[in-house]
Amino acid sequence: MTTGDAVRNRLGLGRLLPLGVATDGAWLTEEAAVLVLRTAVQRLPAVTLGRVRVSLADPAEAAAPTVPPPPSALPPGALRIEADFTAPADRPLPTVASELRELLWSTATHGLDLVIEETDLGVSGLSDAPAGPAGHPREKDMTAARPPGGRPAQPQGPAALAASAAPGVAHLASTLGDPVHLASDHIRVEVATAAGHRPLAVVGAVRESVRGALGNDGRPVVVLVTAVGTAEQPAEG
Repeated sequence: MTTGDAVRNRLGLGRLLPLGVATDGAWLTEEAAVLVLRTAVQRLPAVTLGRVRVSLADPAEAAAPTVPPPPSALPPGALRIEADFTAPADRPLPTVASELRELLWSTATHGLDLVIEETDLGVSGLSDAPAGPAGHPREKDMTAARPPGGRPAQPQGPAALAASAAPGVAHLASTLGDPVHLASDHIRVEVATAAGHRPLAVVGAVRESVRGALGNDGRPVVVLVTAVGTAEQPAEG
């Protein structure tokens, strides 16, 4: 296990997933992605997610990063969602699986800006509980709504102050170190996004703000999103 893997496992971040495409120069923690997916699935009657993993669909087809990536981040490429779920016994299983597959893909694509190529589902069991009305999370699932991404970090310095003030930033984070890491060949910023803002739009705003604060010194700005706000549904587009 590499040092980066050990750090990510200890902090519970999971994989660092490529956000958008190679030229976007951004990543999203698997922890944040899975939490958003679990929250979305609460809208399906009597469906409970078990294990959820997000990984590269085909590592051989992954592109080379155009900016220095965070430690042990996955290279840019299309992703696969793998999930186990419990379905209600009083509904046709193919119908439930189809609804779940569509919801996971739509949430990951339109809510998280991830490039999803495959969604693999496995049935882990059937529930005798009657399917209640969609849109009302079950009480036992509400604990999944805790915000991930580590404790908020106070901005210090021009770049951090600029990043924290960018549209759509809920707060800076410090999961891999300082919230703004200034290296000789790049700048890495960790942020949590606010509800109602698309992650890639926030990434662009952070990049523009940091470049402006540092006078466009030529270093690429890498953004790691550690949490995604889910209180409001992000607009599609």
